[in-house]
Amino acid sequence: MSGEPKDGDRTDKRHRFNWWLPLYAAIGTFVVFVGVATWTSEAFFYVLLVVPLISLVLGGSSVIAAIAKKRHGSLAMLSILVSYWAISAILVMNYSAIRASARWLIWSHEYKSEVLAQPACSNGELKHIEWDGWGFSGAGDTTVYLVFDPTDALSAAARSHRPGKFGGLPCEVPLVRRLESHWYAVLFYTDEWWGQHNALDCGSGSASSLLQHRLTTGSRRLQAILLWPDLGKPETG
Repeated sequence: MSGEPKDGDRTDKRHRFNWWLPLYAAIGTFVVFVGVATWTSEAFFYVLLVVPLISLVLGGSSVIAAIAKKRHGSLAMLSILVSYWAISAILVMNYSAIRASARWLIWSHEYKSEVLAQPACSNGELKHIEWDGWGFSGAGDTTVYLVFDPTDALSAAARSHRPGKFGGLPCEVPLVRRLESHWYAVLFYTDEWWGQHNALDCGSGSASSLLQHRLTTGSRRLQAILLWPDLGKPETG
């Protein structure tokens, strides 16, 4: 019958390149990335383990398809691989923001309850708890605190993307990020903790000790810069 598709039409459809594959790859990449970012604060885990593993699988599949002379199958795997690399590069550049947003979306209620249950500080410091952190032997430990600011005084610090000594915080910090109204993630310098007197002496350190701290921890902040890319942004406005 004339209404039935010809065998040639079926063959063309089977071998026609599916342009939806890169989109599916992008969606899958985002899902995998968010899962990894929610699980670990170490971006290096995704870069050095997940990316090579998935690349090996996709690249191997493309080679196998090429050997089997399935040109369209090989092109499909290559398109997925390129899409995966491109999307991964963009996501890794925003690792900390995606991680913070995902964790805040899932667990913000629990974190808020824990912070608000704390008694008010008599010294004027804001209520806070440890929110995130990373580090390894030889590089030091970096801590991020979840801070409740009922007056939103930290909003200007969050907009500036600049280090400074801000009201309600015990010492100078390199970056403040706004999660939502009244709630902020505050990044501390490497090997500095709220309430402890180290290089910064938690607000009472001298300018010389601060300078020494910045010089000695400059290399250690490479990981912090990767996880918090806002550190490199110039002040706008």
